[in-house]
Amino acid sequence: MNVKSDNPNVKSIKHMAFAVSDAEKALEAYAKFLHVPADTEITHFPKSGNKVALFYLGGIEYQLCQSTEAGGRFDAWIKERGAEGLHHICYEVDDIDAALAHAQEQGASLRECKACKKFGSHAHPEGWVAFLDNDAGGIEIEFMQVYTPEQLAAYEKSGAEAV
Repeated sequence: MNVKSDNPNVKSIKHMAFAVSDAEKALEAYAKFLHVPADTEITHFPKSGNKVALFYLGGIEYQLCQSTEAGGRFDAWIKERGAEGLHHICYEVDDIDAALAHAQEQGASLRECKACKKFGSHAHPEGWVAFLDNDAGGIEIEFMQVYTPEQLAAYEKSGAEAV
């Protein structure tokens, strides 16, 4: 039985982010068992203190996220739970303000973006993002309204630093 959500704000899954202790080692497993390209680039983001292997599998963007220092966002999450795993799911939305309003009407509260130190909707390299302080089964919830090509050009022109 296929049950469809009636939430008009969510378009799709934008990405799934996995907290890992070693991005290279995790990527090796994906390459070996799921045929993800072994030469997938692992990008370092100094502002947020992470390095990330990003690839697509089954039409979904995966992010293997490793903190670059002890106590970082993903390192702390792994230590708190005692294992690596699915850290958050980012849901693409048409209108981030409507999605946040809907979630807050249902009792959600907003969490600070660890990289940007901002609550609520704010600009990121691919679109406006916001995080809920509430999780679903231990998985953090992120919303993203992806930029139009014109909005992306304006963001890039602003010289904002990648997180």
